[in-house]
Amino acid sequence: MKYRIGLLITCLLLCVGLGLSLSKPGKSGERTTGASEEGKVLIGFSMDEIRGPRWHKDQSALIARAEELGAEVSIQVANSNDAKQIQDIQSLITQGVDVLVIIPHDGAAMAKGVELAAEAGIPTISYDRLITGTDKLDLYVTFDNVKVGRLQAAYLVEALKNVPNPKIVRLLGSKSDNNAFLFKKGQDEILMPLVEAGKLEIIHEDWCENWEGRNAKMIVNAAITKHGKEFHGILASADVLANGASKALEEEGLSGRILLTGQDADLVACQRIVQGTQNQTVYKPIPELAKMAAEMAYNLATAKPIVVPESIDNNMAEIPMGMADIVSVTAENMMETVVADGFHSQEEIYKVTAN
Repeated sequence: MKYRIGLLITCLLLCVGLGLSLSKPGKSGERTTGASEEGKVLIGFSMDEIRGPRWHKDQSALIARAEELGAEVSIQVANSNDAKQIQDIQSLITQGVDVLVIIPHDGAAMAKGVELAAEAGIPTISYDRLITGTDKLDLYVTFDNVKVGRLQAAYLVEALKNVPNPKIVRLLGSKSDNNAFLFKKGQDEILMPLVEAGKLEIIHEDWCENWEGRNAKMIVNAAITKHGKEFHGILASADVLANGASKALEEEGLSGRILLTGQDADLVACQRIVQGTQNQTVYKPIPELAKMAAEMAYNLATAKPIVVPESIDNNMAEIPMGMADIVSVTAENMMETVVADGFHSQEEIYKVTAN
């Protein structure tokens, strides 16, 4: 029999307060095949895309932990196409997966995928990005994305505290990703009081569709064309956007002269940080998040209890949420964070690239 995490708000609030575990009785639409009959849990992993180093790490870590637990993983990659991701989810349902882990391209659009899974009696976990507009979602595993934004903005503010009339450019994420709004929320908590007090100016900002570096580059190019080169920092919401910003700065002869933030501790970003052309990133221990997701998926599929530490409103219901910790990384603490955790090796980060 399949189980889902209870979503009754009163029960959830009690469990949040007491740190208890909870589960929910089986629902209609029970599947006739699954772990209980076949003896092996099958986890369906629907990924938005796998471009860049970030998502490869998530995939590898989730598979490794699932295999340690005795489960198998079936993966579909949507290539940032909402229609394909729905088809992928339908394919995974047809395969007879016991549980679905979904990295949504568009959090609102993937509510349909969650509903399809619920109709088939399959529990769902939203991974890193929140799926909104459905009360059928069982779990959300993520990092503290508001804190990510706070750390980015706080770094810039501290680094620019002795600069008269500091001016920055802001590269926001993709509007299809709910996390982009959470990053902005955290940034705004730090930046907007200073903007309103006339102590900081955001001279240019825009959203970067699909988190693409080329869009970030175009926005920085546009900012320089409109406002000139006399600004002091770029708040890039992710390292993939910092990639594009870095290229624009290099073309203008501004590398190392404009402060640049990021997120994800991508290898190329860490290399830029130690070389002085990027200043900060937010390290999110991706393997820990992926392991958490694999463990929760396995527990959902096998009716084991799951600890519910917190919850989040997805515009339809309070969704139980598990979070992994994050840390701001600069050249000063690279060794004791990213390197110490084995996320990247010292040799990789400090390797000198021949020009």
